[in-house]
Amino acid sequence: MSTTSVSRGPRASFWQRFAAAFLDGIIVGVPVIILYEVAKGAGYALGLLLSVAYVIYFEGGPTGQTIGKRALGIRVYDFGGSGGPIGYGRAFIRWLGKLLSSIPCYLGFLWMLWDGEKQTWHDKLATTVVVPVSAYPVS
Repeated sequence: MSTTSVSRGPRASFWQRFAAAFLDGIIVGVPVIILYEVAKGAGYALGLLLSVAYVIYFEGGPTGQTIGKRALGIRVYDFGGSGGPIGYGRAFIRWLGKLLSSIPCYLGFLWMLWDGEKQTWHDKLATTVVVPVSAYPVS
């Protein structure tokens, strides 16, 4: 699928993305809290690694979906090139971008509300969009 057709296609809504992030936060947050309580500083480091691994594995994989995104019927999609999965390297860039997106009062996450392509800062950094699976099925 070309970039032109992707740029005209539907996008996941703010609330779909919010709900997916909330579910993923619970899925990753509970083990992170347990690790921190059990191992303090080392637990925090392990929790951070768990968070990074979760995002990279699921968003960089063939479906482009974390468990939360799958539950909401949305996926991360390559906006800049071939379409489809973004791969593990760009998933890591996207994760780093989420840190940047959160620094100024989560402005980078809210950016999609007025962006023409409904991209957040981390989407722009990794040249991705979040789309409904119904419009861009997983192959």
